[in-house]
Formats: sequence, structure tokens, C-alpha cells
Amino acid sequence: MTRSTQQRGGQPLLGLRSTIVLLLGVLTGFGAGVLTYLAQGSLPAAALAAGAAFGAGVLFFHAIIG
Repeated sequence: MTRSTQQRGGQPLLGLRSTIVLLLGVLTGFGAGVLTYLAQGSLPAAALAAGAAFGAGVLFFHAIIG
């Protein structure tokens, strides 16, 4: 039994553009978090850097992907 990722009206849960913007934001945040952890060895600092990079990445990619 498979579950569909579409809502009742036949529309997907997220559009392709939104999915790409969020995915790129997650990848940006993950990369920044890993690099910060490797540089400083502090998990809280890495989490803060990852969160900030995710937010900035989403704003950036939202602006350039039209």
C-alpha cells in the first residue's frame, strides 16, 4: 500500500521551487554547521551557525531562484 504525497485536490504538498529552496537552505546550514564544528569543536556554536546559515541560505536562494 503506497501513500501519495499529493493532497486531495491533486496538488503536491510543496511546489518544486519551495522544495529546492528549502533543500538548498538545509544543505547550506549543514555545511556551515560541520565546518564550524570542525574549526571550533563546539556543538552549540555549530548549531547556531547552522541555524543562521539555513535562514540566510533560504532568503538568498528565494531571491535568486525565480
